[in-house]
Amino acid sequence: QVQLVESGGGLVQPGGSLRLSCAASGSIFSSNTMGWYRQAPGKERELVARINGRGNINYADSVKGRFTISRDNGKNTVYLQMNNLKAEDTAVYYCNAIDWIGGGMSYWGKGTLVTVSS
Repeated sequence: QVQLVESGGGLVQPGGSLRLSCAASGSIFSSNTMGWYRQAPGKERELVARINGRGNINYADSVKGRFTISRDNGKNTVYLQMNNLKAEDTAVYYCNAIDWIGGGMSYWGKGTLVTVSS
């Protein structure tokens, strides 16, 4: 079992920055793939960024050059640095973990709301 708790969401003006954190506990391994997803009102959940145990990273095209995902295995925490935020980034952001040692089980946090508005 993996428990994930997101923090760092809030209201920010267009062009501003936020850093999201996801604290993981339970069956945490450096081999886990960790990711950030988001879901805007009326839309499906979509991948924002993910990082695997080897440090390979994928970003959605819409956030490339603006968002940076990182992980601190010693603190069991994954971060999402979001810069130059736009109104269309408004969404609930969810942390995801895939436990490959546990057979590929996928775990989700409860989400944190990011609102980009002037």
